Amino acid sequence: MTHPFATKQLPFFLTAPSPCPYLPGRLERKVFTKLEPGEGPQLNDALTHAGFRRSQSILYRPACEQCAACKSARIPVERFEWTRSMRRTLRRANDLVRSVRPAEATPEQYSLLSRYLDTRHAEGDMAGMDFFEFAGMIEDGAQRTDLVEYRDADGALVAAALVDELSDGYSLVYSFFEPERERDSLGSFIILDHVLRAAEAGHAHVYLGYWVQGSPKMEYKARYKPLEILEPTGWRPLTAEERETSG
Repeated sequence: MTHPFATKQLPFFLTAPSPCPYLPGRLERKVFTKLEPGEGPQLNDALTHAGFRRSQSILYRPACEQCAACKSARIPVERFEWTRSMRRTLRRANDLVRSVRPAEATPEQYSLLSRYLDTRHAEGDMAGMDFFEFAGMIEDGAQRTDLVEYRDADGALVAAALVDELSDGYSLVYSFFEPERERDSLGSFIILDHVLRAAEAGHAHVYLGYWVQGSPKMEYKARYKPLEILEPTGWRPLTAEERETSG
């Protein structure tokens, strides 16, 4: 079947060079295009499989002139290797109840995000985000998108993840959680729960965004085995040597 956008020329744009947020001393550039209403789900699906990521209504991919360290990464669900540590992470969060909601921002979600950013990313680009900016992050460009909430036994919102559903899996767009429960490894819990959620839905993959060899910010993704990364020739497993040098 031919995608509806296959017969039209998509406009792509290139950003100016800027400091790389992952590898010191390097510059990054991105190529990007905009999702249009109506054709967005199919375009989001196709370009995610080609190594793009979604941020609101923009789909982008690294296009650095002297570096190709950023690799799209995904977990193959059926072959996922559960460790004892991962099972402990699930048990520590066994009081949480998952609910899948439409991608619509709420003040409760924004309050949780604000606490998360203040504690974990006070110097980051998202620090100081107001509610309207948060609503744009959640709602703009949503393409078969859910806001997955996790609540404790008292009904309090403890964690949340913005997730796109693709033809073959879930793409984790952004997640945040209660900083007071940081020792419960809720960031890892969200990923592990989406491995379970993908298996429940019969999906093959969980997409984690980019893995960047040598970046401490991204080394955690190499803990998930097997992990597949995207090369120009297609998807391949991350090697043991790459895991050892990650971060």
